[in-house]
Amino acid sequence: MIKLTDILNEAKQEAPTGAFEVFAEKRLGGAEKITDSSKEKGGLSMLTYHHYNVKLSYYKKAAEGKLDLEAADKEYKDLLKQLYTATKSTMSIEQVAFQKLVGKIEVLGELLIKHK
Repeated sequence: MIKLTDILNEAKQEAPTGAFEVFAEKRLGGAEKITDSSKEKGGLSMLTYHHYNVKLSYYKKAAEGKLDLEAADKEYKDLLKQLYTATKSTMSIEQVAFQKLVGKIEVLGELLIKHK
């Protein structure tokens, strides 16, 4: 019987050098399209714009091999604390700030998971 963990481990071993950078570059392209599209639409789509726009610099650094993973991990944990503090009792955060914060958490978490 083939196990999922065996398949994943095999795929990891076959991943070409620079797979992390390629992943980040592809995610950057997608985020750029969503950012541009949502900005063009305007209105409520601006929440989506803010959510994705903050991701661009992280994807770019990762695609260029310039993302400091130790600093990224620290920032990720700090952002989680900010989110918890802002939402633990009352939602003491504005929509745009929330979208930016969650966007940063999302991109950092995604990159850290992909790199491990």
